[in-house]
Amino acid sequence: MEATDEHHIADRGQDASTETDEADAFEFEPLPGWVIPPTEGYTAEDLDRLRGIPSHTQLIDGALVFVSPQTRFHSLTLSLMQSELHRAVPEDLRVRRQMTVTLGKRQRPEPDLMVIRADGDLDLNQTTYQPADVLLAVEVVSAKSEIRDRERKPVLYAEAGIVHFWRIEEKDGRPTVYVYELDPATKAYALMGIHHDRLKVSVPFYIDIDLTEIDDL
Repeated sequence: MEATDEHHIADRGQDASTETDEADAFEFEPLPGWVIPPTEGYTAEDLDRLRGIPSHTQLIDGALVFVSPQTRFHSLTLSLMQSELHRAVPEDLRVRRQMTVTLGKRQRPEPDLMVIRADGDLDLNQTTYQPADVLLAVEVVSAKSEIRDRERKPVLYAEAGIVHFWRIEEKDGRPTVYVYELDPATKAYALMGIHHDRLKVSVPFYIDIDLTEIDDL
């Protein structure tokens, strides 16, 4: 065998060894411990203790729920609603974006927006609110969160006693707002109205939002 052939064989051997080493390193890279949940599921307090979980991780029914990349509609709708709510809220209320609310031992969802009572703000290290702090929860529905936003989260918010809930859907590029209020007799939400181009309500406080303004953002 010629020296050149031996050199090529040696090179191939080195390449194969390198590929094997890289594959082994990738295959055996340790996963974070939170990938495998406890048998009984995670608790609300675990969200503050688990290291390396993605930002804005939620807890629903003891399972970790991770956020997907926002669509432009989602981002613009939140910007419009946050700005208008902030302008309209009374002095004893505050608007908060993407903070969790602890509804129970294994329930800690993160509404897209909340209107809270001012005394619910405790300190700058606070990571969650209690249901009694929340007057209004708002969810902007996206394709990957339809079931949670339309079905599971409203049930959880209602059971926790949050009186007002708004669900926002995209229709023809603009927000449509479904306004719900808690029925104290059934402990479930009742639909109070569907608002297309303009959201004008008197509860939980007076607000008048031109939803078509999303076109100018």
